[in-house]
Amino acid sequence: MTPQIRIAHIYISPGHNYVGHHRQPPGTHEILEVPQAECLAGRGLRGDRFFDHPENHKGQITFFAMEVYEALRDELGVTDKSPAVFRRNVVTTCAALPELVGRRFSIQGVEFEGVEECRPCYWMNLAFHPEAETKLDGRGGLRARILTSGVLHADASGSASTSVLRLQESP
Repeated sequence: MTPQIRIAHIYISPGHNYVGHHRQPPGTHEILEVPQAECLAGRGLRGDRFFDHPENHKGQITFFAMEVYEALRDELGVTDKSPAVFRRNVVTTCAALPELVGRRFSIQGVEFEGVEECRPCYWMNLAFHPEAETKLDGRGGLRARILTSGVLHADASGSASTSVLRLQESP
């Protein structure tokens, strides 16, 4: 059976808060929740800080599992932080993100290639909880390349609308 996936949230940010800020305070660029995002093949999400990053960038789009966020929130007793603090672009439900590393897949007709885990870093401890980096080890999300252009739509309403996740082996 083909897994069903739902996009719970989509986030973009115009600037970097952590990249380039090592041993300095984080930046102050807000992360914006948007109802949809334009994915451009080989370029990233229009309006996001990684748009038109160097060619073949591994993180043209990042995914994070809502189930991981909820588990982490429960494990650490955090009630005042949204999944936006992790600064991943797309928060999904019903997707085994680690299984997509090295695989081609599509969501809502847009094709991606899973590249690697979006590894947590020490900034997570500041953004979410002092133990976040350790607790997220192995479940920090997925960095992917965008292979075909298209638009992703969030379905935060909880309606029955879902997208089919199609898996393919990478060539």
